[in-house]
Amino acid sequence: MERRTGLMLIVLALAVYGGYRLLYAATMLPASASPFMLIAFGVQGVLAILAAIGVWRQQRWAAASLLLLGASIAMTALVEAFVLGIIPWLYAILLAIAALVVALLLGAYINRSDSSPAR
Repeated sequence: MERRTGLMLIVLALAVYGGYRLLYAATMLPASASPFMLIAFGVQGVLAILAAIGVWRQQRWAAASLLLLGASIAMTALVEAFVLGIIPWLYAILLAIAALVVALLLGAYINRSDSSPAR
């Protein structure tokens, strides 16, 4: 797959995830939901859209916003499990590790220079 196509797929996935999380947070507004969860999902949505814009415009801070997104997903999962008791703890740990690993891998892919020789 060509690098430009890969970056556009990442942008699309981040934008869709950000929109999904923002809509999810918006549906929590009328209900008496936890304020932490409302803020956490809102932050995830904003960070995902910010990361999508950064990757699309090839900004240097795009990888940092991806890492922040991964950290916010991990933190939300851990709070859901250990503080609120909403999800099982083993699933939360797996989700937190996966979020951080994917964020690191995507950040490395985005920061990779285009000057590498073609195979």
